[in-house]
Amino acid sequence: MLGEGILKGMAETAKNFVGSYVSKERLTTVEYPEERIPTVENARVFPFLVYDGPEWQSGLRCVACQICEKECPPKCIYIDKSADKKPDYVGKQQFYPAKFDIDVSVCMSCQICVEVCPFEAIKMDTQFELATDDRFGGLLLDREQLSKSNEYYHSIHPTEATEVDDRLAEEKIKVEAKAKAAADTAAAKAAAAATVPKPTPPAPAPAAGGE
Repeated sequence: MLGEGILKGMAETAKNFVGSYVSKERLTTVEYPEERIPTVENARVFPFLVYDGPEWQSGLRCVACQICEKECPPKCIYIDKSADKKPDYVGKQQFYPAKFDIDVSVCMSCQICVEVCPFEAIKMDTQFELATDDRFGGLLLDREQLSKSNEYYHSIHPTEATEVDDRLAEEKIKVEAKAKAAADTAAAKAAAAATVPKPTPPAPAPAAGGE
């Protein structure tokens, strides 16, 4: 029937309007900012950098591989790789970002940077209240502004963060086991070399004309 969709939509609107006087579930209007709807776990706004431990500079998971910068469709990520290295979360020496900026005025929240990151270093935040009177510098966030703790990550995405922690813990155990096996092998080789008797040098030949 012509206009059936319009009638169904108007009926749903009327049901919510009348129902709002008798049922709290039909109250669809929220008095923001005094009243807020809880953010769902799968919500995503802009990316942030995850760090482990109490200090963001030493705990950043990012190793400045620049994959997210290359894969970003609107090209809003800017990274400079460090000249030196520091230990990562498993103790391996890695590069780190000397600069890591994201222009949130360009970011389209596609989450591709999160999907391509091999180090679980960048995730999507749920914070959307980023209004500023500086449309340029105020919307270009540096690595300190982007850095948030793993505890914060757990608070906004608990299921995902737990899965990531379990996966990183498994990788750390494998790396430690591999390093221990290599150390044991090296120690065994050194012990074996130490127990091999040295060859006895031949006795000197008697002097000519001696008895």
